[in-house]
Amino acid sequence: MHDGINRADILSCFLYMRVYSTEPPEEEHLLLVFFVVITVNYGIITLGDDKMSKLNVDQKNIGILFGDKKSDFLIPDYQRPYAWSEEECQTLWEDLFDFAFPNNEYKAFNNDDEYYLGSIVTFKNNDNKLEVIDGQQRLTTLMLLLRAFYVKFNSMKTEESLKTKEFISKCIWKTDEFGTANLEELKINSEVATDNDKDEFLNILKTGVVTEKQKSKYANNYRFFQKKIDEFLEGYMDVFSYFPIRILNNCILLPIEADNQNTALRIFATLNDRGLPLSDADIFKAQFYKYYSEKGEKVDFIKRWKSLEEICEKIFHPMNGTPMDELFTRYMYYERAKLGIKSSTTEALRRFYEKDSYSLLKNDNTLKNLEDLAEFWNDISVQNSERFSDRVLKKLFVLNYAPNGMWNYFLSVYFMQYKDNKGKLDDEKLFSFLDKMIPFIWAYAVVNPGVNALRTPVYAEMVNIVNNKSVDFSDYKFEEVQVKNMFDNYLFYNRRPITKSMLAWWAFTNPKQDLIAIDTEFDIEHIYAKNRQENEKGLKKSNNIEKLGNKSLLEKRINIRAADYRFVDKYKYYNGYTTDKGVVKEKTVIYDLIQLSNNNDDFTESDLITRNNDIIETFILYMKKEKLFK
Repeated sequence: MHDGINRADILSCFLYMRVYSTEPPEEEHLLLVFFVVITVNYGIITLGDDKMSKLNVDQKNIGILFGDKKSDFLIPDYQRPYAWSEEECQTLWEDLFDFAFPNNEYKAFNNDDEYYLGSIVTFKNNDNKLEVIDGQQRLTTLMLLLRAFYVKFNSMKTEESLKTKEFISKCIWKTDEFGTANLEELKINSEVATDNDKDEFLNILKTGVVTEKQKSKYANNYRFFQKKIDEFLEGYMDVFSYFPIRILNNCILLPIEADNQNTALRIFATLNDRGLPLSDADIFKAQFYKYYSEKGEKVDFIKRWKSLEEICEKIFHPMNGTPMDELFTRYMYYERAKLGIKSSTTEALRRFYEKDSYSLLKNDNTLKNLEDLAEFWNDISVQNSERFSDRVLKKLFVLNYAPNGMWNYFLSVYFMQYKDNKGKLDDEKLFSFLDKMIPFIWAYAVVNPGVNALRTPVYAEMVNIVNNKSVDFSDYKFEEVQVKNMFDNYLFYNRRPITKSMLAWWAFTNPKQDLIAIDTEFDIEHIYAKNRQENEKGLKKSNNIEKLGNKSLLEKRINIRAADYRFVDKYKYYNGYTTDKGVVKEKTVIYDLIQLSNNNDDFTESDLITRNNDIIETFILYMKKEKLFK
């Protein structure tokens, strides 16, 4: 038992609360837990029927942790690949140097000082190896750093350097009963299935050699440390050994060893790697891995998971979380709807899936459903004409400009409920669903503009979908007069998401509008240019400049060229032209703009108002067709 209370005490208490508690502890409970933590000497023993677990937590310096004869680390195959770049290594090196040589002076160092490097979460598997659940990034990087130091000591013969070299060797390699390092048996192994470079990492540790042809993160970071060590040696030759010794003796890690994988995974869920936040999908992967390993399908699972990751990386670009997190989120709404949940408050992704000991992830159907869902969204992203009709693809293009992202979850629920055994949807029914969804979401964004307002009606309809009921928004129909008045008086500023939404929808009301590539970059074009209004004051009502009737989608490359020209001068930009040097400038893909420029010599306030009325009236008729009014 250590004197006083240190970082391990505090983190142990924190972990107990996070791992074993679902509600924030009362003050008295917190004090009790803290007492228990201290009295069991950094271990936690819980008193529940299914939570009899011991958690060993005790901070150790790198030398003790790595040099322990029992230390045998395994980075399991379900972990993510090594991801640290030179930037993280640079930060680590600078932090370590500033700690070991304060103010660039080795004598300024205090032997009682400690530098905390973070935590490592492990559990001892059936092969008696410490399976690394969290901390592999720093663990791997520290091994590379120590190996680079070891190589440098090969040419040194001083007593200090020989002792330091021996110390490092016991941290990298296993030792015999006399404490001699066996240079054939490393203290760390990597089985990461999705890491094609793991053998390169192990070879670097074994040989200390890396070639210029090797471009993995392991090789790049090892070369970085070699370079930094060479630079350090030039300036501090006489005290070179002090740097690695101070790293080994005074740099602290917090090893957290659970007695089983489930407990380790729950702890894993509470912690972050340095600069590399853990994802929910990492935890779900581990649960899947355990389930399929027990079924004898580990290899197949790893292959399927890797394929899923590749698809998601390509098609999902979420603001928060990883692409795989996004897939799990979209699927969550389906499972949530099956539970009949209509609440507008959505629980955290991890919290949803961890219910009943991750029972949802211990089901063969779940992984298959995720694969189907990913393939569905991949086909949307590539506008797969073999899966979807042209008219459906046009609706999906419009939805890509929806005023918020709720449609992704709505459509995901629809797909999961109605897909056939080949993962396909009936085209006619899908078209009808999209045709109902678009005007409702668009109108709701204007009438109820709150960011989360759409959740209430959509969540209710999600439940209707999984119960095979028609989507009609019967409880959330609009007042026609209200909608028309709001659209008539609404200023569609470019910054408002609904503006692009309306313009994307309007573009495809023209029967001659072809499908547009989904990755086309559009700006919002003021047909009657803002600059023209400032110079000519041609609009009696200046606010008309922001009416829908004055706006259109226009490719970014063309919008830059069209700029603030008068309408008569924009003709060639809308329709395309050939420069004096014979360079062909393509026309816009927005047929409405081409038609407008071909049929008009100028675009006046009267034209603007007429076009604006046409857009709004057409949208109102669209809503009527879909029976969205009371």
